Amino acid sequence: MSAQPRHHLDPATLISYASGALSPELSAIAATHLDGCAHCRRELARAERIGGTLMEQQQPAHANGERQQHLRSAMLDLLDAPIPDLPDAPAPLPPDPDRLPAPLHPYFGSSLRALKWRWMGPGMRYIRVAGPTGGTLLMLKIGPGRRMPVHSHQGSELTQILHGAYDDALGHFAVGDVADLDAQVEHQPTTAAGVPCICVAALDAPLRFQSWLARKLQPVFGI
Repeated sequence: MSAQPRHHLDPATLISYASGALSPELSAIAATHLDGCAHCRRELARAERIGGTLMEQQQPAHANGERQQHLRSAMLDLLDAPIPDLPDAPAPLPPDPDRLPAPLHPYFGSSLRALKWRWMGPGMRYIRVAGPTGGTLLMLKIGPGRRMPVHSHQGSELTQILHGAYDDALGHFAVGDVADLDAQVEHQPTTAAGVPCICVAALDAPLRFQSWLARKLQPVFGI
């Protein structure tokens, strides 16, 4: 993964992850990104600290005003505090281009070469896995210079770039970057030249396509 991703998890996603409210499917992608993103790990540490303070604030209605004021002040101090420094992660092992990130192993296994891709279109392959709560995990392998259909989202989508890159209206997404998308986003990813783009996504609702052909094929691919 990239040492310094430029696209990160949304703060609301990190809070949901820290509290255990994120679905297992979305959590797998969030954990994959966190493994390679020091910035998001620091933000997660802050979210966990704030979450601990919120738990402390669940006081009985008869709690005295002095105690409530103390807890409010503690929350404001946490919001204003700088992001805590985390200890450096151990030096990574030499990268193995065949090894998938550990959070994806329960769904796709550990080996990239062992994946059994299915045809999706010219230069496009996919693997679809149903998650434990009914969400979809989708691995995509798109040839260089390919343009995906224009689509929006009926729910949340997290997409992590594993190899290659793509561009859309939100910017350039390269190895290590995550796209944290919701129902307000409509885009058309176009893969960069040179090498195929391999990414993994979690969706909690089907995509919404503009093209009639993409809509016709949608039930076949289950996305």
